[in-house]
Amino acid sequence: EDDFVFPPEALKKVEWDSRKSNFRNGISPSNPGENLVYRPLSLGDFDKGFVNLLSQLTKVGEVSREQFEKRFSSMKSSNGTYYVTVIEDIEKGEIIGAATLVVEQKFIHKCACRGRIEDVIVSNVYRGKQLGKLLVEALTLLGKALGCYKMSLECKEENFKFYESFGYSPDGQHFMIQRFKD
Repeated sequence: EDDFVFPPEALKKVEWDSRKSNFRNGISPSNPGENLVYRPLSLGDFDKGFVNLLSQLTKVGEVSREQFEKRFSSMKSSNGTYYVTVIEDIEKGEIIGAATLVVEQKFIHKCACRGRIEDVIVSNVYRGKQLGKLLVEALTLLGKALGCYKMSLECKEENFKFYESFGYSPDGQHFMIQRFKD
């Protein structure tokens, strides 16, 4: 049995019919494409190239199996906080897409939760198949189903149009960052 970072049943809360965007060829969380499966991150995904996939998005550095397992365990034990999802090409046994929903617990808005989408990536080889769109739409709807009062994400200005198709809009806030490590 697979060890998932969150229970797969959580993905069944997604009301796909309420999505904001249209998909070709019946693409959905239950049907991401031929030989593809959309699911939570599994402990076994270290061996399926999950960390390598992330390196197409940003600098990852060397991540050992032990480090991966420790971080996986930490995320899993933070019940209801980390929803790391992946798309696997089951024919190749390879993770080809991933995105994360982080649910922050707040005191504001009557102790509500805020959702943040992060680390959206689709393998260079699989781009143009609406998989990034699927990842963002599914996590946006999951955040709504989990009761988040708002969803947010950070992106470059050139990606605004893509994210606006899911109902996101620039809010005029300016983010600042301070890095302590590369």
